[in-house]
Amino acid sequence: MKIKIIHYISGLTITIFVGLHLFNHIYSIYGADKHIEVMNLLRVFYRNIFIETILLSAVVLQIFSGVVLFKTNRKTAILNFDKLHIWTGLYLAIFFIIHLTAVLSGRFFLHLDTNFYFGVAGLNSFPFNLFFVPYYGLAITSFFGHIACIHNKKMKKYFFGLSPSRQSKVIFLFGVCFTILIFYGLTNHFKGVQIPVEYNTLIGK
Repeated sequence: MKIKIIHYISGLTITIFVGLHLFNHIYSIYGADKHIEVMNLLRVFYRNIFIETILLSAVVLQIFSGVVLFKTNRKTAILNFDKLHIWTGLYLAIFFIIHLTAVLSGRFFLHLDTNFYFGVAGLNSFPFNLFFVPYYGLAITSFFGHIACIHNKKMKKYFFGLSPSRQSKVIFLFGVCFTILIFYGLTNHFKGVQIPVEYNTLIGK
């Protein structure tokens, strides 16, 4: 029970940040400059030692508790939403480990600003995009899939005539559409964007 409480609280903390982060990515539709402008505004709130410590602690607790819950629940998961819940959670744990390692390495070892260009360099370069497209795509859809599963478990009422199960499917479908929209923003404008030279190190140039 304590593990579930830790997982729930750390999950809520991370969800707030991820929501802001994805909101930022949507602005890539309007170009790199707009994306960075929104990012700099949001960084005023979350890029400080106090908030970053809370976020990193939440991620560590989320990964640890998530792995424990995965081991406990994977053999008893029968319903589709239960299976989706544990497997999206496992992928998110793996994603957090890889993504945080990359971002922190970029900041403290490569001395790069981990902004729009840090993300799109690999996403728009072959053969790196063979990894980054599914890597990011599965992360965003897993995030919404995880939320959809929790919604299905917690929600007991109909909403707009939809059962909790259908509501959860709508949430997941929204996540898929949201992912496509983000990819459109992060790739469609790239031909007209001059990537700074210092980011070429990310793609071996």
